[in-house]
Amino acid sequence: LQLVESGGGAVQAGDSLRLTCAASGYAFSDFDIGWFRQAPGKEREFVSAISWSGGSTHYADSVQGRFTVSRDNAKNTLYLHVNSLKPEDTAVYYCNGGDYWGKGTLVTVSS
Repeated sequence: LQLVESGGGAVQAGDSLRLTCAASGYAFSDFDIGWFRQAPGKEREFVSAISWSGGSTHYADSVQGRFTVSRDNAKNTLYLHVNSLKPEDTAVYYCNGGDYWGKGTLVTVSS
């Protein structure tokens, strides 16, 4: 499974973005898929996850209510809608499925 993230950028606090993870290789729909992030000088942390069917989602407390994860198995694509961004959301955001990771997309939020 190959994963490629996109959609990051430099935004102001309160703005929104849609992050995308495009998958190829193995059957995307076989995998539960998640988003992680790593801020400068910090360890990688869990952000959100969605089950293979899309029927179950999970969020870190820090993003609950602001971020929404979704997937389109027909398009082999995972999404993360990030709203009400805060400077502490600044990080490289990674897509993860099983043992597979993308290379990340950078989100920078200025106050």
